[in-house]
Amino acid sequence: MRKVIGIGETVLDIIFKGNQPIQAVPGGSAFNSVISLGRAGVPTMFISEAGNDRVGRQVIDYLEQNGVDASRVCVFPESKSPLSLAFLDEQNNAEYIFYKDHPHDKLDFTYPDIQRDDVVLFGSFFAINPVVRPQVHAFLEYARQHGAILYYDVNYRASHRNDLVKVMPNLLENFELADILRGSNEDFDVMYGKKDADSIYRSEISFYTKKFIYTCGAKPVELRADGGLCKQYPVTPTETVSTIGAGDNFNAGFVYGLIHYGVTRSDIDAGLTEQQWDRLIACAQAFSANCCRSLSNCIDHDFAASLKNTF
Repeated sequence: MRKVIGIGETVLDIIFKGNQPIQAVPGGSAFNSVISLGRAGVPTMFISEAGNDRVGRQVIDYLEQNGVDASRVCVFPESKSPLSLAFLDEQNNAEYIFYKDHPHDKLDFTYPDIQRDDVVLFGSFFAINPVVRPQVHAFLEYARQHGAILYYDVNYRASHRNDLVKVMPNLLENFELADILRGSNEDFDVMYGKKDADSIYRSEISFYTKKFIYTCGAKPVELRADGGLCKQYPVTPTETVSTIGAGDNFNAGFVYGLIHYGVTRSDIDAGLTEQQWDRLIACAQAFSANCCRSLSNCIDHDFAASLKNTF
């Protein structure tokens, strides 16, 4: 049976509205994705670190309660769990402040069994952080050599703008490793000062990978892919409670589609058809829209239960 392996950070997301905390939930970019995939019934594993504290135990329990294998979440003595403060504005978009105290990052884990057509989901600053980059890069190379499909979400926050020169080689390595690359308007504005999907694809992406998804909030999703495929996918208006997990769940929905529709390594290498892209983007948008209707950063259980009848 095919499986998904996510690799990324864990945090405790404390969500504020009107400067008052209204929710606290375990989170992180790839973390939110694997929680939704676990709820959707996809065999899923998460590789990460957690603090040796009450929050760290909560993070691991939350993974396991949602059907995600947490056996490769590293916990080191004297480490504290990172925190993310998310301040929602009037449109329920978030501004973030991050707090981290992991002085001994090691990411010391044994590689899971990876079979051809499994999916590895990675992204955000964790995937380029110089502190754990050797371990992350070695794992991604291992996964690629074993025939996994690598899905990369750039997710480069403005809070790391000053680190860009230092981590750019790692970013470009990830571009080259990725089979499918997704980035948002905010990512590419921070990294390159560009907001046009065509310009970004031609000048920054196409040399490394031909499968590029560009998201821009409520504006249409842009696709650039093999054979000159260029397409827009309108975003259905949604009553939004929080956009914190919108991109993470777009990723989860896309990866769910890869498994659900039987898209293989061979299909990726040959170039996906327009119909395949349509189905995958539809899954991605449905997951993202459902997530935005709550403060949980992931799809709800009712939506997860309805998936087999939806797609």
